[in-house]
Amino acid sequence: MPAFFDLTATDVQSSARAGVVHTDHGDIETPIFMPVGTVGTVKGVHRRDLEDDIKAQIILGNTYHLYLRPGTQILNAAGGLHRFEGWNRPILTDSGGYQVFSLTDIRKMSEEGVQFSSHIDGRKLMFTPEGVMDIERLIGADIVMAFDECCPGTADRHYAQTSMERTHRWLDRCIRQFDSTEDLYGYRQHLFPIVQGCVYPDLREDAAKRLRDLDRDGYAIGGLAVGEPEQTMYEMIEVVNAVLPQNKPRYLMGVGTPWNILEGIERGVDMFDCVMPTRNGRNGQIFTRQGVMNMRNVKWQDDFTELDPEGTSYVDHAYSRAYVRHLIHSGEMLGLEILSIHNLCFYLNLVKEARQHIIAGDYKHWKDGIMPQLTARL
Repeated sequence: MPAFFDLTATDVQSSARAGVVHTDHGDIETPIFMPVGTVGTVKGVHRRDLEDDIKAQIILGNTYHLYLRPGTQILNAAGGLHRFEGWNRPILTDSGGYQVFSLTDIRKMSEEGVQFSSHIDGRKLMFTPEGVMDIERLIGADIVMAFDECCPGTADRHYAQTSMERTHRWLDRCIRQFDSTEDLYGYRQHLFPIVQGCVYPDLREDAAKRLRDLDRDGYAIGGLAVGEPEQTMYEMIEVVNAVLPQNKPRYLMGVGTPWNILEGIERGVDMFDCVMPTRNGRNGQIFTRQGVMNMRNVKWQDDFTELDPEGTSYVDHAYSRAYVRHLIHSGEMLGLEILSIHNLCFYLNLVKEARQHIIAGDYKHWKDGIMPQLTARL
């Protein structure tokens, strides 16, 4: 059986890496950004645009939301999420842990798992490590996440350690269940454990060592960008990636801004996801090489230049800033779709360019050069 991950290049002056993740639904060139398709769709974006314009290589689904709607019975009858939504490239599912633990007032945690109330109809439901593995099997993702507890970034050390240890016990149960069940729908599924430990370097290091010794196909870094300072997040990434094996992909969950992603790449992260491109787009904000633009601002109302002259999407050149601002202020859905497509194209092109500079050996020099512009406010 061929390797799941091939490391093809490393940067001379940093820990940045370029590689290829091999799945039965296609190869994924890393570093990569993965658009979030929470309930079986990337919000406001047609599949044709995802494939042809945005050029997404892999998208996400959310276990919690897909379990509630449409439910695993429908997904199984459809032949899995790929067939249900018509997406023939790789899919990754998170475990639903973050969503469950964000339901602070309507969930109860125990060693067995987490009991929670559906945010849709109030039904009492239970997630256990075994149950989540079965749900993710039925959803049919190529890459599935272990069930973990997402610890707040502001947690004290005792809470963080208790949470991490529970995550490890749940992980043991996830692995037993996953390894004792068969791949569904005729293709291979891969389980990633999640490194927790909050903002405490020794906990992060211990967790990474424990997970490294499990020798799984890849590893996720969770519990970051949840309230801690950005610099602390970067420090935790460095601690974890110093331990995780070089020949396995590393996925930083839920991160983040374009500059967060470039900093993560510099520290050896291969895979990223975040709702920010589409969520911020729906709120009128776009990311560009020259900085962040709020398209609601009055300064754009008579600016008839292209939305982003340096952009790689057709929307960047088909619509003016004044027109897009008009759509946003008029509450037209097209405006939100345009900005979502722009942002996703920007993210995917950014990591593609990062990969090219890693292969060329000048990633850090390139990244340091563009960072001041990326973070500017226009």
